[in-house]
Amino acid sequence: MAEENNYLHEIATTAIIVNKEGKYLITRRAPERKRYPGYWTVPGGRIQTSDYLALPKETEFYWYNVLERTLKREVMEESGVEITNVEYLTSLATVHKDGTPSLVISCVADYVNGQVKIQPGESDDFAWVSIEEAKAYQLMDGIYEELVMVNKKRAGEKNVLWEKDLK
Repeated sequence: MAEENNYLHEIATTAIIVNKEGKYLITRRAPERKRYPGYWTVPGGRIQTSDYLALPKETEFYWYNVLERTLKREVMEESGVEITNVEYLTSLATVHKDGTPSLVISCVADYVNGQVKIQPGESDDFAWVSIEEAKAYQLMDGIYEELVMVNKKRAGEKNVLWEKDLK
C-alpha cells in the first residue's frame, strides 16, 4: 500500500462577489463537470504553481498575494467580471470520491465591472441573487451559509463563523 502524504492537497479559492445592489453572483456548474454537476456555486478555482512561479518574489523567499491574484484570474476566466477588495471569509476541507484531499479558501470580494460571460464547460448559467432568492437554487452544500456570513459581516457583526443552517 502506498504511503499517504498528509501534505499534498489540492488548494482552491472561491469568491462570493457582491455587486452594488448587494446581490451575489452564483453560477451553475456545467453538466459535464466531474464534481458537483448542475449545482449552483460561486466562481473560483484551483491554485497552481504557474500562478506564481513565473513572477518575481516579493521577498528573498516568498511570493505574496498569490491567493488574491489567483482568485481575480479565476473569476475573470469563469465569469468575465473584475473584482476587488478580496477578503478571507472561511475555509473548508474535503476528500473527494477519487481520494483527492482539497482545501478551499472562501473569500468575499466586491464587483468592479464587466458583463457576466460564463466559461463554457465550467458553467452553463448564472444569476445575481439576494439571500432570499438564493434559497430557490440548488446550491452546493454550505454556500448558502457562506452568503449569510457575508451578510452578517457586512452588517457589522464580528467573529462570524460558518455554521450549518446559519440564519
